[in-house]
Amino acid sequence: MDMRIDRRCVDGLCIDGLGLNRLRRALPKAVAAVVVAAVAFGLTGGTAGAQDQNYSLATGSVGGTYYPVGVALSTLIKVRLQPQQGINMSAINSAGSGENVRLLREGTAQLAILQGLFGFYAVEGSGPMETDGEQEHLRSVTVLWANVEHFLVERQHATTGTIADLIEMQGQPMAMGRQNSGTIGSNRMILGNLGVDMDEAYELVYLGYGPSAEALQSGDVAGMSTPAGAPVAAVTRAFAAMGDDIALLEFTPEQATEADGGTGIWSPYVIAAGTYPGLDREINTVAQPNFLAAHADVPEEDIYMITRTIYENLPFLQNIHPATQAMALETAIVGLPAPLHPGALRYLEEKGVEIPDRLRP
Repeated sequence: MDMRIDRRCVDGLCIDGLGLNRLRRALPKAVAAVVVAAVAFGLTGGTAGAQDQNYSLATGSVGGTYYPVGVALSTLIKVRLQPQQGINMSAINSAGSGENVRLLREGTAQLAILQGLFGFYAVEGSGPMETDGEQEHLRSVTVLWANVEHFLVERQHATTGTIADLIEMQGQPMAMGRQNSGTIGSNRMILGNLGVDMDEAYELVYLGYGPSAEALQSGDVAGMSTPAGAPVAAVTRAFAAMGDDIALLEFTPEQATEADGGTGIWSPYVIAAGTYPGLDREINTVAQPNFLAAHADVPEEDIYMITRTIYENLPFLQNIHPATQAMALETAIVGLPAPLHPGALRYLEEKGVEIPDRLRP
C-alpha cells in the first residue's frame, strides 16, 4: 500500500478534517493506527519526488503482526527519509516468510520481514528452501522482535514444568500450528533437536492460535504451541479461562542449547511475571528473531539511513505494536541467521555493537 502523509493527510484523508475516530473507521485498522501515531509523533513529510528511490517491504497477512509493523516501518522511512534523502518505502502484504524469501530473490521486494528459521533455511538452502538453493543475496538489517516460544499443556502433564514434559506426552492430541505454517515448522525443528519426531509422536491437530486455545479449553487437545511476540492473545485467553489448569513450560539452560541444535537461531528468553493472567513468576523459555532482511544489492548508504532512522525513532514504532517494545540496540543482532548488510553493519558498529565474524558479509 502506497501511503503518503502530507499536511497530516493520508491518501486524501486529513486528521483535521475527519478527526481521529473517523480516520480509524475510514482506513484499515492497522494502517489507521500508524497514521494516528505518525501525527502524534510529529512525523510529517512531503510528497514523492522524481528522483526517489522506491523500495517495497514484504510483510505478511493483514491480520497478523508482520503487516502492521511493516506499515509502521514504511511510514517512518517515508516521512523521515523521503523529503531530504529521496528514500521511499511501501509495505506490501504477503503469505509470510516463505513467500517473502521468493519476493526478495525475484526483486519484487527489496526488503522483507522474516522469521529467523526461514532466514536460516534460505541461507543454508535447506528445509523448504532446498529446491531454491542457498540465497546468497540475503542480508540481515536488524532484529525487530522476538518470536517467543510458548508451550502450554494441561497441568496434569506438567510434572517437571519443563519442555521434558512435552516429550513425555507422546500419543496425546497436540495443536502445534497450521499445516505448512512457520509455527509448525519451528516446532518441528525444536522438537527434532530434542530427539522427537513431532509428526510421529503426537496426534497433530492443525489449528491457528485462537482455535488452538479454544481446543485446549474444550479438552480437544492436551497442549499447544504459539510462538509469537509476548504477550500472545491466544495464550492470554487460555490463562484467563483455565487459570491453574494449564502450565507454561520452561527450558533449562541445557534444554535451550539442545533445542537450538547449533543453529544459533534460538536463545534464552524470559517471560516476565504478570505477562499473562495469574502468571506470578518469570518463565524461562527460548525465542527466535523476527528480523528485517534486505537484498544485498540495495545500496549501503540507503540501508545505513534506514537502520539509523529506525533506531532514532523507536518510540514511534513501539507505540504502534507491543511486539517492538523490547527492540533495542542491545538485542539488534541476537539470533540473526544471515550476514549483516554493509549499511546496517556500519551503523551498528558506530553505535558500539560488537559484531561476530559470522555476521560480517
